[in-house]
Amino acid sequence: MLLVSACSKSEPKESTPPPASNTTQTTTDPNTPKDGGTITISTFSDIVTVNPIMFEDTASGDLIYLIFSNLYDLNAKGEIEVNDRTIAAELPKVSDDQKSYTIKLKSTGKWSDGKPITADDVVFTFTANSTKETASPNYSYFAQLEKATAIDPTTVELKLKDVDARFVLNTFNTPIAPAHVFKDVPFAEIEKQAFGKDPKATVTSGPYKWVEWQEKQFHRLEANPDYWGKKPHIAEIVYKIYASQNTEVQALVNGETDFMETVPVALLDVIKQKEGLKIYESPGQSYDYIVFNFDGKNFPGGKSFFEGKKTRQAINYAINRKGMVDSVLQGHGTLLNGPFLPGTWAFDESAAKNFEYNVETAKKLLAEDGWKAGSDGVLAKDGQRFEFDLMTNAGNVRRESYLAIVQQNLAEVGIKVNLKPMDFSALVDNHLGTGEFQTVLLGWSLTPEPDCESIFSSAYFPPAGQNSGLYKNEKTDKLWVDSYRTSKQDERRAIYAEILKEFGDDPPYVFIAQQNTMTAFNGRVHWKDADKPVHMLPYGYFFHIFEWWVD
Repeated sequence: MLLVSACSKSEPKESTPPPASNTTQTTTDPNTPKDGGTITISTFSDIVTVNPIMFEDTASGDLIYLIFSNLYDLNAKGEIEVNDRTIAAELPKVSDDQKSYTIKLKSTGKWSDGKPITADDVVFTFTANSTKETASPNYSYFAQLEKATAIDPTTVELKLKDVDARFVLNTFNTPIAPAHVFKDVPFAEIEKQAFGKDPKATVTSGPYKWVEWQEKQFHRLEANPDYWGKKPHIAEIVYKIYASQNTEVQALVNGETDFMETVPVALLDVIKQKEGLKIYESPGQSYDYIVFNFDGKNFPGGKSFFEGKKTRQAINYAINRKGMVDSVLQGHGTLLNGPFLPGTWAFDESAAKNFEYNVETAKKLLAEDGWKAGSDGVLAKDGQRFEFDLMTNAGNVRRESYLAIVQQNLAEVGIKVNLKPMDFSALVDNHLGTGEFQTVLLGWSLTPEPDCESIFSSAYFPPAGQNSGLYKNEKTDKLWVDSYRTSKQDERRAIYAEILKEFGDDPPYVFIAQQNTMTAFNGRVHWKDADKPVHMLPYGYFFHIFEWWVD
C-alpha cells in the first residue's frame, strides 16, 4: 500500500526537458510495434527516492517500475508470473508446511554497472526489508521472514516464522536492490545514501536507465542498451513534473506531454474536447480517506480530540460522503465503507457500517461524548475548542474539492476545520514522517493482497509501519494476525468481516471513496489489447509499458 505522489526536497535548477511530440499521426499498420521515439509522461509530484527498499510514494514507485527489475511480475489477474523481464526463472517451490520457498533465478541478469544479479541481491533485499533498523516502509510485508539464504548464485531459500497467506503477493513482485552497493552500509544508514537520490550513484537493473533529474521539473530515462531482458520499444521516457493536475491537463492538451496517469473528473471534459487525445477508464485500486491522529502531542491540552469513539462516529455521520462521491466523482467511483474495495473477495457488504449523512445523529453523538457549543457556536470540551487542521497534498483537484465539503459539513455540527493543502514533500517530511498532524486527507493504492495490517495495527506505528495516526484496537490487532494464519479465502473473508464490524464501532478513518482510474494519452501512443493498462494493479497504468510504442 503506497501513499499517492511525493516531491523532492531541493530547489529546482533551471533546465529544459526534451520536448514531447504533439503529432497524432498513426503508423502504416497500427498493430505493428515500432522501435524508437520519446514518450513524455506527466505527474504533479516529484519523487522522494528510487531506492527499492525505502520508497513509499507513487511518484517514486513510477520510476522504480521503469528502472528496476522485479523478482516476479504480476499478470493482469494479479497473480505472480515469470516473464522475459523477471529476475526469477520459474515460479517458487513451496514446502509442505508452507513456511519455506525456494526460488530459482536467471543467470543472465545484470546491473547497470555490469555486475551480475545473483541470489545475494535477493537475500539482501528481503533481509533489509525485514529488519526493523532499516525502517523500511515495507517492513510489515516482510516481517514474517525468518531467514533468507543464498543456496548458490542462482538459488534462494526464504524461510518464514509462521504461515503467512499474504507473503507471496506482498513481497514476490518487489524490485530487487544491489547488494554490492550496500555491502558496507549498516541497515540503519541505507536511507541516508546517495543511492536512489542521485542518478549517477544509483545502480539499476531494468529496461530503462535513469540518466537525468532536474528536481521538480523532469526526469529523463533512456532505454538500457545493455539490458539483459526483452528490450522496450520506446527509446526515451521523459517524466515531467507540473505544479498541479490543472497544469498537467493543459500540458497534455497543448501537446507538451503524451500520457497522464490519472485524470481528475473535474477536468475530464477538457481532454475529451481535444481532438487526438484518448481516455482509458476502469475501476482503480485506490481510495481516499481522512486519518485521525490519536497522539495527544498534536493537540492543545495534550489530549487527542478523537479519543472518543462517538466523536469519530459523529464525524463520519456529519460528512456527506455520498454527496462527495456524486458531486466530485460524478459517477466515476464508488462509496467506500471500509479498507477493502467493493466487488473484491475480501469485502463483505453486510458487515460494513455505512455512515449515512445525518446531521442530527452527529450532533447527538457529539453531545453524548461531552462536546458542548460555546458562545461562538464552536463545540468545546475540557476547555478546548473543537478546531483542527485538515491537510492534503496541494494540486490534487479531487482531494481539494473534498476538503471544502468536509469543512462545510463539519461547521454545521459545530466543528471548525482549517484547510491546509501543501506540497507533498513538506507533508511527508514535516508531518507524516514525524507524526505532527491532526488530520490528513490522502489515499492508499492497494495491491491484489487485501491485508492492511501495516496501516491499522498498533504493531506498525512509524517508522516500522504505516499506522501514521497511531490507531490502536486490541481486537483488530489480533484479527489481522488471524487473517493470514490461514490460506483459505473463505476463512480470511469471515475474519475481515469481523474487522469491518469493529471499524463501524471504532472507526480509524473516514473512508471516502474508491475512484475509477482514468488515464489520458495522445493518439501517437499505441499498445496491443493484451498490453493495455490494468488499473486494479499497482502502477497498472504502466502495465506492459515496455511493449508500447509511439509514432
